[in-house]
Amino acid sequence: MDNKLAAKSFINNRNKTQSMVLTALVFASALVIAAVENMLPPLPIAVPGVKFGLSNIAVMFALFFLEKKQAYTIGILKAGFVFITRGAIAGLLSFSGGMLSITAMILLMIIFKEKISYMVLGIFGAVSHNVGQFIVITIIYTGMSIWAYLPILLVSGIIAGIVTSTLLKFIMPAFNRLA
Repeated sequence: MDNKLAAKSFINNRNKTQSMVLTALVFASALVIAAVENMLPPLPIAVPGVKFGLSNIAVMFALFFLEKKQAYTIGILKAGFVFITRGAIAGLLSFSGGMLSITAMILLMIIFKEKISYMVLGIFGAVSHNVGQFIVITIIYTGMSIWAYLPILLVSGIIAGIVTSTLLKFIMPAFNRLA
């Protein structure tokens, strides 16, 4: 009986180890994608803070093809990395946007099951990310009137969601090799 328990424990630990390694690889992919995005020339619009958020492709992959827990873990790790490299406010914005984005996509996946496309999920995820960041900014900068910025964030979220979900389709074979 002890041998069966030991074998089961080994298998569970191996699965946990595989899950942890896969999460780390997808997170590393997110960092590489973010580095590549940072090397690209800025978008030809004069709106501060607006970018595609291409590293969210890795989070979307984890959410759609791994476990929800792994998507949250990658989102938290990304926010931690942003905190270390760009400071507390940027880290808080990354965390709030990322957690709201993942939660919104999970809720839509639960409600609509297989009837919702990756593009619609990507759009809602990106818009939710921007809304989460906007909420934190309005709390931090209470004296500033920044509501005029919200429509810009919503439109940029739609565009970013289309871009990231489209790129996910092209990058999916590389991610599948990780899994």
